Amino acid sequence: MHGLRRVLAGLGRALHARRGTFAGVAATVFALDILVPPVVLSVARARVDYFTFNPWLPSLPGYLRAGPGSLGERLDRAFNLALFWFSADGIFGVDWGFAVTAADLVRFGVMAILVGAYFALWRDRRGPPGSAGRGLQAARQGGLLGAAGSVLGLASGGCTVMGCGAPMIPVVGLAFVGLTSTTLAWLAHASTIATAAVIAGMTLGILYLAWRAGASAP
Repeated sequence: MHGLRRVLAGLGRALHARRGTFAGVAATVFALDILVPPVVLSVARARVDYFTFNPWLPSLPGYLRAGPGSLGERLDRAFNLALFWFSADGIFGVDWGFAVTAADLVRFGVMAILVGAYFALWRDRRGPPGSAGRGLQAARQGGLLGAAGSVLGLASGGCTVMGCGAPMIPVVGLAFVGLTSTTLAWLAHASTIATAAVIAGMTLGILYLAWRAGASAP
């Protein structure tokens, strides 16, 4: 219990002292998680030419109240519902599509909060300019790696794909044409593992930095 109190005290102090860093980093990571995949795909495949919100969204409240199936089934369907999507047309139809579901937004939000908290703790522990030790420099590099992994879609999970023959693959995987179905399936599996690994790594980093910060918390 003492260790938990120390972690919470350190985290609370850092977030209060560096709330601007936390809010700025979290908002940036969240926005980039949504915007970078269409940009990557526009450069590597075909330029995005369509964006829309799901036209069925206005009916969602009524469906949740009195739709078919149990409440649990309705919530599960809503959680995996595509809220909006980007796409690009190709010669033979849709070249690529990137859809964001409610589950994706939750994942993006979790990663944004983790990365924001990580950098708030790192800045709080850094102290005066030039005083950062080797361990804190490594912590900063770990935070940058986690943020990059999330934003590039390597760890933020797969995207819903149209016209590629696979339901879910990492965003970066879409940048390469001519991949076999076996390769696409492997990329989907690797993306799921990477998502868990990055979230676990960022969480452990936050706990470590918060524990150190808690030593000097009042």
